[in-house]
Amino acid sequence: MSIAQVGEIQLDYERTGAGEPLLLIMGMSGTALHWGEPFLTALRESFEVITYDHRGVGASSRLSGAITIAEMAQDAAGLLEALGISSAHVLGISMGGMIAQELALEHPELIRTLTIGCSYCGGPGSSHIDRVAFAKLSAAMLSGDRQKAIRAGWEANVSEARVNDAELYASFLAIAAERSVAVPVVMAQAQAAAAHDTSARLGDITAPTLVIHGTEDQMLPVGNGRLIASLIPGARLEILDGIGHLFFFELPERSAELIRSHALTPA
Repeated sequence: MSIAQVGEIQLDYERTGAGEPLLLIMGMSGTALHWGEPFLTALRESFEVITYDHRGVGASSRLSGAITIAEMAQDAAGLLEALGISSAHVLGISMGGMIAQELALEHPELIRTLTIGCSYCGGPGSSHIDRVAFAKLSAAMLSGDRQKAIRAGWEANVSEARVNDAELYASFLAIAAERSVAVPVVMAQAQAAAAHDTSARLGDITAPTLVIHGTEDQMLPVGNGRLIASLIPGARLEILDGIGHLFFFELPERSAELIRSHALTPA
């Protein structure tokens, strides 16, 4: 990956593929590797794909103290500017979807099309992580056993049908081994996500918008996706039956095709 100077910080990024630019904004505790090669490979057939690590992750600048979703949206805008990209298609998932919402609201000129996956907008009707999943994740985190914590994270992020998929889990483990996110950074991101609320402003988004959500999402239940789509004028909602939070990990080719058809089909 390469380093871009974005204001006073540096962001670790990668540009691959060919076509119109597509900026991918990762979620909480994730790294640029968590998109998974099958998904990225499918996207590179149609787009110049730009992935990056948030502050505090990978080779990006260290994160000291708190951060907000709005500040991370400014980081995304600054990265596009640093790369000389005047506008791009944007995909944000989970916390990255929150960042994408702020980016579309504050910098509409940068957004060609917007895709929000497995995300949350705050306000009435929104809901956070499933209680059972939260209890399991918390217990695993507090155990001090990293392997147990990774496994609990896996089980909370994929559907019941894929939770025992050994090959898919092996790829998830390999990513965790190659690049991890420090607990203080995850906590700062969690606090930023908890404070996020764009519900009263989503009606101002003008970019063509696709919302994707799986029905078995334990981290941010599917009602969040339905709410976001209802609040953005003209938004298209794609519900993936029987799929968990990491829909792009479970269905990489299908997910890439949804984004491709949304971004590259004339309105």
